[in-house]
Amino acid sequence: HEGDYFRTRLTHSIEVAQVARTISGVLGLNAELTEAIALAHDLGHTPFGHTGEEALNSLMAPFGGFDHNAQAIRVVTALERHYADFDGLNLTWETLEGIAKHNGPVVGAVPYALADYNVVHDLEIDTYASCEAQVAALSDDIAYNNHDLHDGLRAELFSTDEIAELPLLKGCFATVDDLYPGLNYYRRRHEALRRFFGVLVEDVIAVAQENLAQLAPQNVIDIRHAGRPMVRFSDPVWHDLKTIRAFLFERMYRAPAVVTMRGEVTDVVQTLFPLFMKHTDLLPKQWRKDVAAATDEVTLARIVADYIAGMTDRFALQEHKRLSQNGEF
Repeated sequence: HEGDYFRTRLTHSIEVAQVARTISGVLGLNAELTEAIALAHDLGHTPFGHTGEEALNSLMAPFGGFDHNAQAIRVVTALERHYADFDGLNLTWETLEGIAKHNGPVVGAVPYALADYNVVHDLEIDTYASCEAQVAALSDDIAYNNHDLHDGLRAELFSTDEIAELPLLKGCFATVDDLYPGLNYYRRRHEALRRFFGVLVEDVIAVAQENLAQLAPQNVIDIRHAGRPMVRFSDPVWHDLKTIRAFLFERMYRAPAVVTMRGEVTDVVQTLFPLFMKHTDLLPKQWRKDVAAATDEVTLARIVADYIAGMTDRFALQEHKRLSQNGEF
């Protein structure tokens, strides 16, 4: 929400879908299924990303917690209400399975939003998802590693010279300098990051091709019960990515300006949730209908969480400001 030139959840999802479709095509997978999972993978995210999710999960702890992956299932199976014959989007089982477990089998306590649906339609959450879903997950990693570097540079949280010393990126910058000596600052940076993006995509494709050749699956059931993901980074690239993520964590996610903003947006969620719990008349009309049918506090809390989770950054800030100016808190 800080500026129109930084990534949003929407632009990120579009980028993930583009990457996923490319990888899926090379591997001979179902590109439409891959793209659908990629586009839907973040539909359950709260405003303010993981910071908002942490705040909402804490507030929802007495009522079953909050998980954005499980919430995505709730969005596409219950909260979208456009059709005469059913709630949700009537997505295929394979699409729902991919959304639910694109990050791998669901282990431990199952979030209520997923558990509720899984009782009705078993998504086999204890197995691996299809290769299409695995591609969507890795495409997510590729997209955010790439665009976090772009956004951090644009926000001047670190310099081009600093990232040029990071693993993987160092080789990309060296290649650009050899091919285009004297290239100006912005073009050099773009060419290097473009090559970094390509290195990640090519690595995922090569590893997936090798894993699939070894497994020689006859059908998707073999994939689900392989006991390991077929689509992943190679060990050397994964090791280098962890170094890059550590750099981003220190220089971007823990930057003073970002930490300050995290505190401010956490306060927004922490203010809105109890306010709507206490004053349900402040909710929009269509949400008040659901509240009227709620029979207990747990159901009410989940309705309020659904409403807040569906906000964009900008809308959440505007609602917080409007309600504050109206003297609601």
